[in-house]
Amino acid sequence: MAKESFLKNRIKSVGFALRGALLLVRTEASIKIQVFIAMVMTAAGFYCNISSTEWIVQILAIGLVMGVEGMNTAVEKISDFVQPNHDPKIGFIKDVAAGAVMLVSIAATIIGFIIYLPKFF
Repeated sequence: MAKESFLKNRIKSVGFALRGALLLVRTEASIKIQVFIAMVMTAAGFYCNISSTEWIVQILAIGLVMGVEGMNTAVEKISDFVQPNHDPKIGFIKDVAAGAVMLVSIAATIIGFIIYLPKFF
C-alpha cells in the first residue's frame, strides 16, 4: 500500500479533530455551557472594548477551559469503556480529570474578574 502524503495526513487529522470538536459540543452538556459562557465573554469583550492583551488572555482562558473539558470527557469515556462497573480506581481517575477542569475554570473566572471588574467599577 502506498504511503499517503504529509499534506493528505494533515488534512485527515484536521477532519478528525473537527469531528471530535463537533461531537463534544453536540453530546456534552458541560461543553455547551462553556460555549455559552465563551459567547457571553466574547460579547462582553466587544462591549467593553478590551485591549489586545486582554483579548489574548481571554481567548487563552476560554481555549484552556474548553480543551481541558474535552480531555475530561475523553478520560470519562475511556474509563467507562475500560471498566463499565463502579471501580474506586476509575473513580479516582475521573475525579482528578474533573478537578483539572475545575482548576482551569477557577483560573479563567479570576482572569475574567481581573479584566472586567475595573471596567464596571
